Amino acid sequence: MPIPPPDAPFDPGSPDASAPDAPAPSRLQLPPGPWTNLLDGVCARFPAIGRERWRERFARGRVLDARDGRALDAAAAYKVGLEILYFREVEREPRIPFAERIVHADERLLVVDKPHFLPVAPAGRFVAETLLARLQRRYREPDLAPLHRLDAATAGLVLFSRQRASRGAYQALFRERRIDKRYLALAPPLPALAFPLLRRSRIEAGEPFFLMREAHGEANSETKVEVVSRGPQAWTYALYPVTGRKHQLRVHMAALGAPILGDRFYPLQARGEADDEDFSQPLKLLAQSLRFVDPLDGGERRFESGLAL
Repeated sequence: MPIPPPDAPFDPGSPDASAPDAPAPSRLQLPPGPWTNLLDGVCARFPAIGRERWRERFARGRVLDARDGRALDAAAAYKVGLEILYFREVEREPRIPFAERIVHADERLLVVDKPHFLPVAPAGRFVAETLLARLQRRYREPDLAPLHRLDAATAGLVLFSRQRASRGAYQALFRERRIDKRYLALAPPLPALAFPLLRRSRIEAGEPFFLMREAHGEANSETKVEVVSRGPQAWTYALYPVTGRKHQLRVHMAALGAPILGDRFYPLQARGEADDEDFSQPLKLLAQSLRFVDPLDGGERRFESGLAL
């Protein structure tokens, strides 16, 4: 397994970045159903994708047998339980003109500084322009997988597993809260509050569907907030999430009365999710450091981002 050098940048405009077979495939085990051929089955499973689009994907070899990587025929018999691989495709996918940087690499882990605006994994209108897809096509490692997620708007450290055998041990660090995460945020001053403080609240899905909100009820989220520096117009805060709810830091800072600078959603602005990003106005939130005891060798691991707010 090749180990990329630390601090290695990636040129998102390089020829390899746009390789047509670059994104990793998605996996599907065919569920029970009345379909006689594969084309009918996948069309029923993914009704938002037109029949002709699926037919064309089969013809280009973009639907494979997961056992041997063999291209499947659209007219092949539908077999319940068969695992297939298919490649998600998005027309006119926006390009993210910022590069990630390798912070650390060994045989088990890859630590990467993610730029603002780049999603970690394929979702919605982004497939090739994601951190995972970029790394997979750089190093051709099908087992590469993120151990946690950052919002596309947030910059900073993302930890990747490079081996299936050790992945569960590292995933347990996050599940069992045995990893210390420190974020930096730039937000308006809060002179009336005493720091450090602990924000605990219940966070639930809000409206529109892509937003979260604080609600009444038992707390399911917790963030420790400290002040790092105090400027006349904005303060730098250190944020330590105890839990990992979606948009937790953004929701908590907005609820305290200091929405993070550059935040398009908290408080909710007039712009919608599908609007084009303004690359000149990034969210001032950075995943600055990760610290944990390695579950395999017992050594202390600490990684720090090279990015600035």
